[in-house]
Order: sequence, then C-alpha cells, then structure tokens
Amino acid sequence: MIMPLFSARSFQIYFYICLIAIEFLATTTTVHIELVESMWDKSNHFMAFFVLYILLFLGYKNLTLVLKVVLLLAFGLQIEIVQELSGRSSFSVLDVFADSIGIVIGIVTIHFFKQTKIYKSFFISSM
Repeated sequence: MIMPLFSARSFQIYFYICLIAIEFLATTTTVHIELVESMWDKSNHFMAFFVLYILLFLGYKNLTLVLKVVLLLAFGLQIEIVQELSGRSSFSVLDVFADSIGIVIGIVTIHFFKQTKIYKSFFISSM
C-alpha cells in the first residue's frame, strides 16, 4: 500500500528527514567559506526552523504550540552546543534568535494557511 504524500504520517517522515539533514549539515561540515557563512548562516537557521515548524505542525497536530516551540528551540540549542564542543564554531545567540524567528514566521504562516480553502478542503479531510 502506498502512503499518501500529504498524510500526517508522511509529514512526520519529512520532519525527521529534515531534522537529520539539518543536524548533519550543522555539525559535520568542515569546509569554511567565511563570506558565504556570514551572509547565509542566519538565513539558513531561519529557513531550517521555518520548515521544521511547518512539518512538525502538519505531522503532529496533537502537540501543543508551546511544546512544538520548546522542542524546536531545544534542537536549536543542541546544535549550538555540539558546534561549540566540537570546535566547528562557537555558540551563537544570534543563531538561536534566527531559529526563533523562523519558528514565529512558521506559526504565523500556519495561522493564515489554516484559513484557506486548500487547508480546509484537503488537509482537514485527509487527516
């Protein structure tokens, strides 16, 4: 049996794939290009946590908003701690701030998305 692309289970799988990819990229990359890192680092954090929030929302509707935010911020802090301990980079409060902004924009996006016909007709009927 083929799993639907937009089922809660599918979004859970997408969430964990992204979580693993972000963890890998954040903690194992050894090539440092200073200009690229300084320009894109915060936007990478923002986009990663924006996507993670959207997938967490779609995959785990039973979790409260507070729990979703706490879980994602804990993941962001874990990345910063691993980077500090591994010597890859130093702990950055600005990275955690960028993570937080991504989560907030994800929350706002979901709030507006829930009011659309696409969400009401497709996601509510299929979940």
